[in-house]
Amino acid sequence: MDFFMGGLEPWAFWLAVVITLFGGFVKGAVGFAMPMVMISGFGSFLPVELALAGLILPTLVTNISQAFRQGASAAWASVVKYRRMIAMIILFIILSAQFILHIPAAAMYMILGVPIVLFALTQLMGRQLRFKVEHRARAEYVTGIIGGLYGGVSGVWGPPVLVYLLSVGAPKAENVRVQGVIFLIGAVVLLLAHLQSGVMNATTVPFSAALVVPGMIGLWLGYWVQDRLDAARFRRWTLVVLALSGLNLIRRALEI
Repeated sequence: MDFFMGGLEPWAFWLAVVITLFGGFVKGAVGFAMPMVMISGFGSFLPVELALAGLILPTLVTNISQAFRQGASAAWASVVKYRRMIAMIILFIILSAQFILHIPAAAMYMILGVPIVLFALTQLMGRQLRFKVEHRARAEYVTGIIGGLYGGVSGVWGPPVLVYLLSVGAPKAENVRVQGVIFLIGAVVLLLAHLQSGVMNATTVPFSAALVVPGMIGLWLGYWVQDRLDAARFRRWTLVVLALSGLNLIRRALEI
């Protein structure tokens, strides 16, 4: 058992398990937020490198399930449709992962958190943001760049992607599937990038692998909830989780 604990005390390891279970449940219910739940929870008692490493393998495995839940053909269609955003996420995760130890964490969290909260709150108040068809390609590129930059240094690239999907009015099934596909590709790149950076090593890989089990249990429980949400409630709860995620990022920025 000690092999999987990453050098942690038992209480810290089991707290990480509980946080991962909850993160998996949220992801299963609304399609995202697992890395945000994990990195924000882990950040209060784990070193930053171990916190980031811990979320990588659970994120990878749960995204495989989410991406292929409607089958391989639907997943491939999502890759083709959102290829611009995917390409930028991959490129900028690779680039930014090398600077994890050199970027001020407080500034990173604040710059991401404030616009996310503003977007979610305005949407909840009924002000709809919609991209015109002629601007969608440009919006995909920008979204992918922003998501990749943050993904490489924090393991969190979901909020910018979700903002885009909500803004183009993607249906619930497509919304969740596209998130899964994009997050899966990003998770593979993140894993490879941090094998290179040294964040994933002989100590952190077993710890991350151990968290796959609670992550998947939480995901399956969340799927049960997601299947019972209609489109309107799914969008509302997605925006609520997004707003809470943004507020948590701001809180972390202020504490650093």
